[in-house]
Amino acid sequence: MADIHFGTDGWRAIIGEDFTPDNLIRVIDAAARIFKEEAVAAGRDVDAPGTIIVGHDCRQDAHAYAELAAQVAAGHGFNVLLTEDYCPTPTLCWSVAHNDDAVGGIMLTSSHNPAEYLGVKLRMADGGASPAEFTDRVEAVLPAEPADVLGPFRTVDLMTEYLAALRELVDVEAIRAAGLRVVCDPLYGAGRHYLADLLRDMGVEVVEIHNGEDPTFAGLHPEPIQPWVDEGLAKVAELGYDALFINDGDADRIAAGDAQGNYVNAHRIITLLTKHMVDRGETGRVVSTITASAMLDRMCRKLGLELVSTPVGFKWIYGEMEKGGVMIGGEESGGIGLPNHVKERDGLLMALLLTECMAQSGKDLGTLIDDMLADIGRLEFARRGLSITPEQMERFRAETVPSYTADEVAGKRVIDVDRRDGVKLLLEGDAWVMMRPSGTEPLVRIYAEAATTDEVSELLDAAEAVVVGL
Repeated sequence: MADIHFGTDGWRAIIGEDFTPDNLIRVIDAAARIFKEEAVAAGRDVDAPGTIIVGHDCRQDAHAYAELAAQVAAGHGFNVLLTEDYCPTPTLCWSVAHNDDAVGGIMLTSSHNPAEYLGVKLRMADGGASPAEFTDRVEAVLPAEPADVLGPFRTVDLMTEYLAALRELVDVEAIRAAGLRVVCDPLYGAGRHYLADLLRDMGVEVVEIHNGEDPTFAGLHPEPIQPWVDEGLAKVAELGYDALFINDGDADRIAAGDAQGNYVNAHRIITLLTKHMVDRGETGRVVSTITASAMLDRMCRKLGLELVSTPVGFKWIYGEMEKGGVMIGGEESGGIGLPNHVKERDGLLMALLLTECMAQSGKDLGTLIDDMLADIGRLEFARRGLSITPEQMERFRAETVPSYTADEVAGKRVIDVDRRDGVKLLLEGDAWVMMRPSGTEPLVRIYAEAATTDEVSELLDAAEAVVVGL
């Protein structure tokens, strides 16, 4: 039996290796036990502890694995509802949050990981990500062998009501009147067809690529970063459309492109949408992770909004959303959410909000970004993933993270050091560089932001030298 651990957002493993029916049964058995403990503590009947909703993405045999997960959860007495077809993670989260009897959700997905992976995300009764305290309890009760605890479940349509709810959150008439044209690239993931058809229904002309049924993702990684988005960027430039929207494998993340084929990263998207939300008359705290752009801080100061910084992982943003008073929350990887919709990321909703922003302003996405950067100043960003040996990783965690510092990096003076998640060096001129172990893959991720792409490359090179030199 595999040694199973929950990372930044769930348990993930290679299908047929550690992700097997027996290991899935162990995980769902343990999760159901903790969901039941929570339900009984809240006053539910031990024999009828409530509803659990199960969803899945587009990976190999994901529906069959989801059926097995549904049977295991049902074996603990839960009323289990299984999606009738693939669905985005935000659909599962919204469905849980809007079902009064639901105590939690189980999503079979491996998000942005390569096609050979599958995984399990656990969601709480409000649709939010399971906190570490919850998943630690799940790990603590993992059985050594799969138990025979199967029960019946029902199959339901999760998409219709969710898509209708998305329509209610944007100005459909403005979008319909704008005559917009966009390219959608779901990267073969769980957002395929859903976003494109929703936009078409609002009068947007849409070309959708990478939307076939292909659990191999045609060799692409379903992560909305380069190089995996390059075909979408080429297509929007070829057509000269107003924007490109890109979602990851379970459609909770977003990236974009402009009419010239320039990549628009999540930093620029959340900064633009923060201003858009204020323009819509909304207010509240803005929450982002430690890897957020200094552009977001500049925008929040300009708008008079409080910006809260958290460690990497949307579960930390969810924790702030639970406290209330949050307008928008998002992370560098493209997961952005509005808690008045659901306390979770939603890549489809973010695409609709960008569409609304274009429609109401009469500008394409590239012009909106250019106007924003002219207002708050341009910063460039990049990251790298470094594969290192287990021994190097141990030294990185034990030595570099707690003790590394420098007076300057790539000629830039160090202003401060943040060690909440890896080590982040804040530099003069709003530049920064960061090193942290990935919570989803055996990598050290390095990040940098500065005024020019050359400066970013120099900062990344300096950080890489530190990591590989261990």
